[in-house]
Amino acid sequence: MSERNLSEDTREGYADELPEYAERVLEVAERIPPGHVMTYGDVAEWLEEGGPRQVGRVMSLYGGSVPWWRVVRADGVLLPGHELSALDQYRAEGTALKEASRAAEGHLPRLDMKRARWDGDADSEAHT
Repeated sequence: MSERNLSEDTREGYADELPEYAERVLEVAERIPPGHVMTYGDVAEWLEEGGPRQVGRVMSLYGGSVPWWRVVRADGVLLPGHELSALDQYRAEGTALKEASRAAEGHLPRLDMKRARWDGDADSEAHT
């Protein structure tokens, strides 16, 4: 996937059109059920294209219109700068969390990846 800078993204005729890869990433994010998450790498693997950085780039540029809090880091650490809003969503959806140790910076919980991770609906034959 080629990266475009913001000035290119806002050109006339392009501003209303998402790159095809971005559309596919956002479709996967919308499919993740409440209470579950996929890592950036999981999304790329499910799409059979790109990698964690490309998915992260898409989410940072276009993810505000989808449940962005369901696409996460593999280590379960909450997205820096968005920890509290994500945590509100996780608690509302019943997403599995691990309570933070007293030594943890900010005492924020992490996602319990073993319990919260979604496999992309293994029964589904069709990939987007």
